[in-house]
Order: sequence, then C-alpha cells, then structure tokens
Amino acid sequence: MRILFRRILIAGLVLALCAPLLLAAAAFYLAVQDQPLIERNTDITPANIERAKRILERNDPRQMKPGTLRTITLDQEDLDLAVHYAVRRYARGAAEVALRAGSAHVRATLPMPPNPVGRYLNIEAEWRDTQALPQLERLRVGRLRVPQRVANWLLERGIVHLQGGADYRAATDAIQRVRTSPGMVQVIYEWNQSLPDQLRAALVTREDQERMRAYQSRLVDFTRYAATLTQRVTVGELLQPLLVLAAERSAGAPAGAPAAENRAALVVLAFYVNGKGLDAIHPPAATWPRPAARRVTLANRGDTAQHFTISAALAATAGSPLSDAVGLYKELEDSRGGSGFSFNDLAADRAGTRFGELATASGDGARKLQKLAATGFREADYMPNVRDLPEFLQQAEFKRRYGGVGSPAYTGMTKDIERRIANLPLYR
Repeated sequence: MRILFRRILIAGLVLALCAPLLLAAAAFYLAVQDQPLIERNTDITPANIERAKRILERNDPRQMKPGTLRTITLDQEDLDLAVHYAVRRYARGAAEVALRAGSAHVRATLPMPPNPVGRYLNIEAEWRDTQALPQLERLRVGRLRVPQRVANWLLERGIVHLQGGADYRAATDAIQRVRTSPGMVQVIYEWNQSLPDQLRAALVTREDQERMRAYQSRLVDFTRYAATLTQRVTVGELLQPLLVLAAERSAGAPAGAPAAENRAALVVLAFYVNGKGLDAIHPPAATWPRPAARRVTLANRGDTAQHFTISAALAATAGSPLSDAVGLYKELEDSRGGSGFSFNDLAADRAGTRFGELATASGDGARKLQKLAATGFREADYMPNVRDLPEFLQQAEFKRRYGGVGSPAYTGMTKDIERRIANLPLYR
C-alpha cells in the first residue's frame, strides 16, 4: 500500500509540474492550422496614397489648438487596407476588417515558422464599442476559443506594457473614443502639441538613433573636410564613405547588423540629398551637427538623385510596395501641373527601390554592397541610362500617349525600365 501511495504521489507531482507544458502544447496544437483563413495580395495604389493625404490634410494639427477634440473618419476600404498592409509588412501575413454597427470583425492569417503541427496562425476577433477604447467581445485563434475575460486581460496587459514608455502612453492617452458603424469608423482624440514629437520619437529605436547619429557625423566630416570635394557631389561619392562605415560597424556583429547599418546609412543619405533634417523623424537630431550643403546629383541631375535616395530609404525601411506607390504617386502629382510625368524619375524610383532592397534584404546582400563600396561605385552599376525615356508629360499628353496607369503602353514602358535595371551589374 505504501508503495502504491508513493507511486500515486509521485505521479501527481509529475502531472502538476507537467500540466502547464501540456496545456501550452494543447493550446498550440489547437491554435495552429494547415490552411490560411485569409489570402490576399492587395498593394497600396496611388489612389490609396492620395486618399490618405487628403485625410491628413483635413486633420492638419497646425490648425488645431491644444485640448481640442477632433474626429477622424475612415471608411472601411481605407481601414481594411491599412490593417492588411501593416500585417503584411510586419508579419508577412494577411488581414481584413468588416465594420458593423457598434462593432468590428477582424480576421488575420500569420505564417508560422516550420513546425510539425501547422503552417498558419488564423485569428478571428470581434471588437465592440465602449465609452472609451473598444474591447474584445470574442477571440478565436485557430480552433482555440479564448475566453473573453482572458482576451481582454491580455489586451489590457499589452496596453499597460506600451504605456510603460512615455511615447506610447501619449499616443494611447490622446484617443478618447472609437465609434464604428457599417462601413465607417470614427476616432475621437484630443490634440496635444507635444504629441507629434513623441510619436516620431517612438518610431525610432534607441539603436537606430545611435546608428543615424554615427552616419550623420561621417557625412558632416566628409562634406566639410574632404579635400577633393567640390560644391557638386554625386550620390556615389556619398555612398562610399557611409557604406564603408557600415562595414566597419557591422564587422564581427550579429547576422542582422549589416542590414541595420545599411538601413540607417540610407536614411541619413536620403534626408541630406533632399535637403531635410533628420529631426523630421527624430526631433533631438535638430541639435546634431549638420553636413555642409552640397548639390547632389545622379546621372548629372539633382531630381534623379532625390528620387533614387528617397526610394532606397523607403525600400530599406518600409518595404518595396510602399516605395513603388509613393514613387508613382509623386509622378502622378507632377503630371497635374508641375514638371509633368517623368519615366526618367520613375526609373530612378525603381532603381532606388532595388538598391534599398539589396542593401537590407539579407546579410549576404548587405555585405556585398559594403564590399563594393570599399572599391568605389560606378553610377552604371546601380542606375541605368534613361536619357531616352519620355518626361515632362502633362496630364493630357500622358493620357493621350499612354492611356493611363495599367494600360498596355504604360506597362510596356515600365517593363522596359525593369529590364534595364535587371541588367545592371549590381543586380545580376
């Protein structure tokens, strides 16, 4: 009897110790599935970018007084696209949002690392309006139903964790209420003059702040003291010292360091070439030393250098779909009354995007770029000859000759640009 009792006691202790692991394993098994709940590849288009710009213009904070309550209204299409893009960008998944009276239904699919259970994490959530921020009414992860109390407890813990930093606390405290109705959501918030700086600061990690400061310092030294530098400098002449520094800083560092260093270098370069201060994304940078002003060119043109570096930075930080859309949107804006639509500039956007992708997509690509920088870049390595491409096309002329974006004539031009870029030595 004693032996039996001892065995039962030991079995009970083992079960008590293993229970959390068994519960976690069971939850994982129920949560992960083999088939995706959502499949979509919607890209951000120029029309999406234009709508976002109009929303921002209607809610321009420079027209608001501190303490003012304002309401942002979004239709379902814009909110659905924003949520899907965020999930695709940061988790390589897909999502969709359906707005109803007083509630929102969100579905998402996230790919899982290789495992013997399943390939996807499928999430369904029902949010309901309250007198403040929405709360979870229902949460289902795969075949696992999460109790409402547990789901909202996890949500509250997540918000508390974010509010541990003053930057995120300012953002969450600014939102007073969210109201949903069929096809529309309203966000009521209180404006605080310090909010923009706090939000911008939250977007730049401490590591990236330190990296950007290092590349800003190298750019200051180069533009002020390089003996051979004239008032006019090429993109390649600036890329070389920045990427050489990236190689030095990432030597012996973890695998992701080369891409992170290249990313910071491209952001600093883009802001310099386009005549902007880094304080636009990191307010404390307003006190950093500034590089000497120089006219930066690519293919003997300043606008080509601007397009190339902006797109390289966007591709390095936000992904190529956004970079493509922003580049195309800028060209469509030009065609409405500025210098006109330019396939030249569009080619610079695409070449910059490819450069930014190569610089940050993998450790091998990042190091390849750093090694090439040590020997010196040739423009023909990363920017195709596009002098023969049509430009300065006003809207009417652009429509007459090409019929609009997506037409066979326009697609033929873009394919020609892509072929030229693909044949460059850097991308073979």
